[in-house]
Amino acid sequence: MNIVNQQNRIWNGNFILITVGNGLLFVNFHMLVPTIAMYAASIGSSGGEIGIIAGIFALSAIVVRLFTDALVGRLGKKRCLFLGLLTSLVATAGYGLFPTFGGLLTARILHGFGFGLSTTFAAALAVEVIPPEHRGEGVGYFGLGNTISMGSAPAVGVAVFSAFPPQILFALASAACIVSMTLFLLARVPERPAGQVKKERISLLHHFFEEGTAVPGVISFLFGFVNASVNTYLPLMAEEAHIAYAGLFFVSGTLFVFLSRIVGGKVYDRHGPFSVMFPGVLLYSVAIFMICTAHSPIYLLCGSVFYGLGAGLLMPAIMTWLFNVVAPARRSNASATYYNTMDLGTCLGIVLLGTLAGHVGYVAIFYGVLAVMGLYIAFTLWAWKSGQMTDRRTPPSGSPVP
Repeated sequence: MNIVNQQNRIWNGNFILITVGNGLLFVNFHMLVPTIAMYAASIGSSGGEIGIIAGIFALSAIVVRLFTDALVGRLGKKRCLFLGLLTSLVATAGYGLFPTFGGLLTARILHGFGFGLSTTFAAALAVEVIPPEHRGEGVGYFGLGNTISMGSAPAVGVAVFSAFPPQILFALASAACIVSMTLFLLARVPERPAGQVKKERISLLHHFFEEGTAVPGVISFLFGFVNASVNTYLPLMAEEAHIAYAGLFFVSGTLFVFLSRIVGGKVYDRHGPFSVMFPGVLLYSVAIFMICTAHSPIYLLCGSVFYGLGAGLLMPAIMTWLFNVVAPARRSNASATYYNTMDLGTCLGIVLLGTLAGHVGYVAIFYGVLAVMGLYIAFTLWAWKSGQMTDRRTPPSGSPVP
């Protein structure tokens, strides 16, 4: 008997397997984020080539998600997930087997394809085993594996790359992928059989944005833009401002992401998206303001508290909202919308802010990010006032979710 139906609990066997499997999928990703550039430099790639290798990953992940609708109709969610994991595994092994720019670029494109599929369908499977009345809380817990790996895997990857031949790093990243596949294989998830999904004509725009998800998609895009500024340019800003120990910002921030994820999902399930989204945007705005005005390591570290609390509220709330506004058969596409809009905002933020930083400096660009946060707040308030910030599970007048 399915444990979800039996006890209606979040922490059932299937959910644990999927959550840990997703965490290991992100261990594979985060171990390689800082080390791929180091590896490319070690095999003689130029600065321009390293930039291409770094940027092509997100682009290929976005491209492959345009085909999720066709793939899920033919293969089903679980087979699509395994296709993504297998592609990621082949690509990870390929990094060490083909130590040339062309080989690394090809492997990076394949890894983007695999990661795009894996993340999309891991989330789509997770929502199937979360009780509907606890979806916000469950999605928050589901992302904890990513949060933990984000705080630890990059450091492990750099340490391994610095102490051993690169093949050891790629072997460890491959092992994480293999264990992830095993855990997903053990999970039992009900889904519509492949080939039974009703075929619909879908526009190119709706391959990128699932129909009816424009408002949460814009909020996801804006979050990706501002989050990219912090993750990419905060160390350079700290160096420009002569602030030491900037790396502690992310260690502290990850801890508070962890804490706010646990609380935010429960609030979402009781009161709907605005109750989590608006405090999250305000907290993140305070963090950006403190980054702009940072003058010491302690002050910057205090900013990381607001960064972690804001990010931990926003990310699972956006994903839950997207899942709730689509029909169950369209959840894979809602997951693709979440990752596509987030990745597009991330890519645009990195390119635009990096270009701007070349003219005005890294401290100054965060004042531009603060202006974007003002737009973010205004859009969130508009969505709420206009009745856009609801989902089909939001309870009336604070009453319990049926």
